[in-house]
Amino acid sequence: MKTPRALVPVVIGLLILGGWEWFVRSGRVDDVLVPAPTQIGEWFWSALRDGSLASATWVTMRRLMLGFVIGAAIGIPVGALCARSSLARDTIGVLSLGLQTLPSVCWVPVAIIAFGQNEAAVLFVVVMGTVWAVVIAVQESVLSVQPLYLRAAMTMGSRGWHLWVHVIFPAALPGIISGLKQGWAFAWRSLMAAEIFVVILSGFGLGSLLHAGRELLRMDQVVGVMLVVVGVGLLADLIFFSPIERWLRRSRGLER
Repeated sequence: MKTPRALVPVVIGLLILGGWEWFVRSGRVDDVLVPAPTQIGEWFWSALRDGSLASATWVTMRRLMLGFVIGAAIGIPVGALCARSSLARDTIGVLSLGLQTLPSVCWVPVAIIAFGQNEAAVLFVVVMGTVWAVVIAVQESVLSVQPLYLRAAMTMGSRGWHLWVHVIFPAALPGIISGLKQGWAFAWRSLMAAEIFVVILSGFGLGSLLHAGRELLRMDQVVGVMLVVVGVGLLADLIFFSPIERWLRRSRGLER
């Protein structure tokens, strides 16, 4: 009897977890540095029972969504402007490329000095981590639109907003979605850096839990928070970005 293909990743995962548990429990490595899966599970259960994990996840997601939406709302029109104006491309576009290479943690001191230890500082870091990736992605996506589409539409009388809404943006939409996906990843990284360094008493997020685990030498908590961050990122891709990408491919005849 053949094993269903869907069970293969489950079996492999269980084998890895079992080997990991045995390796730690056998004393071959210090469980303070490398926690066993059961230790991480115990922390998960404890954090779920006292509500700290749910509260931190909600605080982090609220900050992430707000910063990402603001960054995307700024980045999309600025990227479109850079694509259609050579002056904007040579100034704002070059600046965006330079600022995208700047690690997100570099914005934290600027945010603390400018806004203090509050929500505005965290939001500023998330927006700065998001907007430049979106600007570059939108700029490159619009520039990659086939000139034939533009000439055909303009021949039929399309101009101004009509050309943008019905020709340029639909043609550039796959690249824009990929840019938003990249901006989402940068927003996550920026938010974790901000929550680790910016102490806000009004709301402790996942980054604060991660930092607390480091201070308490609780590697099970550190690894557990990291797994939550990975899980939320994968869930967002599964629920939001992947369905949109599949719809775009199907609408263009690239996938059944």
